[in-house]
Amino acid sequence: MTATATEASSGTASTFPIPAGVFAETVTEVQHYTDRLFRFRMTRPDGFRFRSGEFVMIGLPNAEKPVYRAYSIASPAWDEELEFFSIKVPGGPLTEHLQKIREGDTVLMRKKSTGTLVADALLPGKRLYLFSTGTGIAPFASVARDPDIYEKFEKVVITQTCRQLDELTYGQELVDKILSDELMSEFAGGKLLLHSTATREGPDKGERITNLIESGKLFSDLGLPPFDPETDRAMICGSMEMLKDTAAMMERFGLVEGSNSSPGTYVVERAFVD
Repeated sequence: MTATATEASSGTASTFPIPAGVFAETVTEVQHYTDRLFRFRMTRPDGFRFRSGEFVMIGLPNAEKPVYRAYSIASPAWDEELEFFSIKVPGGPLTEHLQKIREGDTVLMRKKSTGTLVADALLPGKRLYLFSTGTGIAPFASVARDPDIYEKFEKVVITQTCRQLDELTYGQELVDKILSDELMSEFAGGKLLLHSTATREGPDKGERITNLIESGKLFSDLGLPPFDPETDRAMICGSMEMLKDTAAMMERFGLVEGSNSSPGTYVVERAFVD
């Protein structure tokens, strides 16, 4: 018998076969933050394993040949469900439809996870900076909820830059939940820091993360010393321009890009959603 899945949020009873090598999982929760951002949770396939910070390819059963895009897993490796944080792109081949999902809908996920934003791709250090713009914070939501990361680093700093202040809610809620959680606070308490800014509103209006690093304001705001390539490590996830500029800045500071096969002092995620 061929497995099938009902078309998500279509209002029809259409069904499509589930391709080989793909999981069909059920949406358990959807939360919309703004007209541009939302998150959703879904069931986790039995036996599915991943490293905090990795991404998977997800799609919807709304066509005979579903469109798949790379999405970082925002939930930690120990979570019983999978969480994703997504932007809404008008006319996007996947997000145009994904943003309409509801509890009970089906999401397709390819079985292999991968990615460079993992602790294994970094050399040991004292401070870990997780630089993100927009939904680029998603893999860091996983990393920051991994108890092992606090065994490896004395400080874990999440930075998120968005256009507007209300787009920072996901990251702020994330850190609040970590630090108020009875178990996670034992690991992250006194170690996890958040620096969130908006480029079009608020006190840091007009300032990109690279400006804040170069001017030293980021470090003074956090009460931390300037970058030291001997002790500081970085993960970077965001827009193409942000990746390019922040990686170039890391190189100027003396950091070296790493990978799963050759650990370094900073890593970049180059997979994008539409």
